[in-house]
Amino acid sequence: MTKAPTIAIIDDDETIRTGLHYLVTSLGYDVYTFGSAPDFLQSEQLHAASCVISDVRMPFMSGIQLQAHLRSTGYKVPFIFITAIPEESIRRQAFNDGAIGFLNKPLDDEALIACLQKALRRPSV
Repeated sequence: MTKAPTIAIIDDDETIRTGLHYLVTSLGYDVYTFGSAPDFLQSEQLHAASCVISDVRMPFMSGIQLQAHLRSTGYKVPFIFITAIPEESIRRQAFNDGAIGFLNKPLDDEALIACLQKALRRPSV
């Protein structure tokens, strides 16, 4: 039996984290939630994540800064960004750095599920 992909959810809003946790867990994924990018970076799940769902704006380190930091260390985990304040320049930067999705809050569950499926799609052997 294959292990379910692990999804890391990073958002400083506990309500968002909880809602996403329930949604993503219901899809059969292993889910870990974090209140900040530094919490994720210091966790044992850092290199276990198959995909990261991250808020754009957070204290200490933004989701965009987290993505750039991980890319600079050679870790290319897929990112899906969520934001309450969509800015085109940040959206463009996220996609230029390899983001799979950039979704506005309140989230459209179907759009998030489509992004997760895209992020976890593996080429057939």
